[in-house]
Amino acid sequence: MNEKSVGISQQTLVSNTGDENAPAKKLPQYIASLSSTLGALAVGMVLGWTNSAGDNGAEIQALYGIQISGSEFTWMGSLATLGAGVMCILIGILADFIGRKYAMLLMVVPFTIGWLLIIFANSVLMFYIGRFISGLSAGAFCVAAPMYSAETAENEIRGSLGSYFQLLLTVGILLSYILGSFVNIRELSIISAVVPFIFFAIFMFMPETPIYYLQKGNEDAARKSLIKLRGNQYNVENELQKQKEDLENNARMKTSFLVSLKSRSTVKSFIISYGLMFFQQLGGVNVVIFYVSTIFAKSGSDLSPSESSIIVGAIQVIAVFLSTLVVDRLGRKILLLLSAIFMCLTTFALGIYFYLQNNGEDVSAVSWLPLVAVCIFITVFSFGFGPIPWMMVGELFSPEVKGVAASSAGLLNWVLAFIVTKFYGDLKDAISEGPTFLLFALISAIGSFFVYFIVPETKGKSLIDIQRELSN
Repeated sequence: MNEKSVGISQQTLVSNTGDENAPAKKLPQYIASLSSTLGALAVGMVLGWTNSAGDNGAEIQALYGIQISGSEFTWMGSLATLGAGVMCILIGILADFIGRKYAMLLMVVPFTIGWLLIIFANSVLMFYIGRFISGLSAGAFCVAAPMYSAETAENEIRGSLGSYFQLLLTVGILLSYILGSFVNIRELSIISAVVPFIFFAIFMFMPETPIYYLQKGNEDAARKSLIKLRGNQYNVENELQKQKEDLENNARMKTSFLVSLKSRSTVKSFIISYGLMFFQQLGGVNVVIFYVSTIFAKSGSDLSPSESSIIVGAIQVIAVFLSTLVVDRLGRKILLLLSAIFMCLTTFALGIYFYLQNNGEDVSAVSWLPLVAVCIFITVFSFGFGPIPWMMVGELFSPEVKGVAASSAGLLNWVLAFIVTKFYGDLKDAISEGPTFLLFALISAIGSFFVYFIVPETKGKSLIDIQRELSN
């Protein structure tokens, strides 16, 4: 046995005899990450479903023969976000107990139950329960899928693989918009119910993350997982040992949770991350995504609501894809700042348009304005306030509190999404569309000041450097 083999078990030599200098294959990592983010495609179809239901659920009423009030329809739109918020806390516990892979595979069950309730609904209550249960799975994937990608990818491609979740989410929304223009709402629900099974059929063949196995003390299983993800030609022992040492060092250096929670850096991190989640949702993005066809129907645009929705969805996909290429070059702070400023300007334009329209002014000369404003809003949101708050949650917190912090930030995000989608209709009825969008503009304006004065730039900084900066 040569010197390089000293200290390596016989099973290691049998299972991985690769060249120590051979590079790891990237393709298995891309396949695993994309397979996990097929769940995000299913989440996007849950979020985009409401848009195809018509103004105040008109298509649902016509097809199902169920009377739906405006308030009941807002509950249909918002209960999915409430279910997602509930699951954000539970999925972290489940992923640590049974693994990231099986936690996500298990989410096909609530997806299926939720869509079946919607497909065969004979009352508003069945729609409520179906939307809430499908939202449970949506919230689970928002936490588990990025975790899986981060724990299976090499450092040099972790950023790009981590961005696939947001990309596939927007693709799911766009797919729901496109299908909704060709099929009725029940047929759209049937198609949406099939997507989780496609995810299951593909993802079941993917490996569990090596990090999870190491946390459970199963080094042999972690080794096999790494071989599947890196290829047989790659000697996984160095990477496996590095991961093992990192976990052991974290365990040795780990302070108590309460001590970490009270530290200056953690308090600042909570303020920053919660603030970003607040301005992300209160800027009105879910109103645009959930009710974009209704917005265009009210605007009197020459384009049909379905055509306008598809255009908006396509722009969102393109913008998210482009954002993955520039976020590490331009920096987080500048993208957040530009995003907040233009979100403010576009919702201000929508507010003025609807205010003039509701007061009997002739706005036919600028009937194009809502489409342009919404397209710009979606573009700048997807570059900044869409993906970056989630990214910064992973950068700001110390390992001791990151799990709880990420879950609580996700919970806050979905609760805020619920509040916006549920009470948008009530607010619109109380003060009309114009002042409602002007309120969104005001919130985004405040958000731009928050980013400028409070949010640090984390581009190019190590996690230790970020913690040190937050402590000063």
